[in-house]
Amino acid sequence: MLLWFVGTAMLSVWYVFRDGRFDNRWLIVGVLLPDVVDGPWGGARAFHSVATSVLVLVLVMLATIGRRPLRRRLLAVPIGLFLHLVFDGAFADTSVFWWPFTGLSFDDASLPVVERGWFNLVLEAVGLGLMWWIVRLFDLRDPDRRRRLWRDGSVSTEPR
Repeated sequence: MLLWFVGTAMLSVWYVFRDGRFDNRWLIVGVLLPDVVDGPWGGARAFHSVATSVLVLVLVMLATIGRRPLRRRLLAVPIGLFLHLVFDGAFADTSVFWWPFTGLSFDDASLPVVERGWFNLVLEAVGLGLMWWIVRLFDLRDPDRRRRLWRDGSVSTEPR
């Protein structure tokens, strides 16, 4: 799953923060990270826990004391982690979502993306539609706007 997470995260952040300088590149890293890290372990693990998202947020805040521009960019990672939990439905498995507070075992929990099976195709199709919306909203057909997104992660503050 790629388009579902990227599309939902980018649109959510835009409609909540309305900040054209938000670094969407780091947001995408954060929203994809839980499946990339936990997947090789064979199921949902620490990165599908709210505790890990909070820990990453605290680490970013502590590591960037006095370095506001870096903090501004890196805060997108924990925001992406939190959004992954929401749009993956990770909260449905309380033993993983509340790990380690509910115990240290993951009870062989599978990744939510694996549990959904064929329904992922529906979500990816919705994600494709969301990506089309993002391209239209921020006029990413314009090469200068696409370069800006790739260069500094930002989108126009004035969507069309």
